[in-house]
Amino acid sequence: MTDAFELLGEERRPWLDVEALKDRFQAMSGPLHPDRFHGAAEAEKAAAGERYSGLNTAYQLLKEPRDRLLHLLELELGGKPKDIQRIPPGTMDLFVEVGQMCRDCDEFLKKKATATSPILKLQLMQAGMEWMDRLIDLQGRVRAMGDSLSAELTAMNAVWAAAPSVGDPARVSALPLERLEQVYRAMSYVARWTGQIQERVVQLAV
Repeated sequence: MTDAFELLGEERRPWLDVEALKDRFQAMSGPLHPDRFHGAAEAEKAAAGERYSGLNTAYQLLKEPRDRLLHLLELELGGKPKDIQRIPPGTMDLFVEVGQMCRDCDEFLKKKATATSPILKLQLMQAGMEWMDRLIDLQGRVRAMGDSLSAELTAMNAVWAAAPSVGDPARVSALPLERLEQVYRAMSYVARWTGQIQERVVQLAV
């Protein structure tokens, strides 16, 4: 498995400064950009293109928190983590609330779409504003969970920095990989909920 951290000269760790990562990628990939090799020999052009593609793939992987965490877990565990679909601790209440609110909102949107009476349309417009407020409030709580998870990842960097080096048999037991997997799954839910809520906010605004 290609180590995206190593390819971009980054230490393995859960949290990265995305802007600094972008600067590093641009500095490393700039000299390899295809535009610089128009007149080069085919072998040189192919080698530069392959190197550029590898750096770009690594950058795209590491800049997204969920993709980065899954990649980090795979590197440290030597394969994909287990039980990825299990609901992580601390997310059940929001899991239930988001699901129920989205279902209820969908019913309201169906009712709104089929309304023909001017009076009923006015009533539904007012109700739609209330739905918008409820969804925005829920969106804020989902975002707060995401911020809390990001802060936890930042704190985990110190554990990775202090862990035995890559290849040391003691490394795996020194890392909180079970918790990292839980954070990864929680962030996956946060991203999914954010999209589901935003989709309905947009529909209400139409």
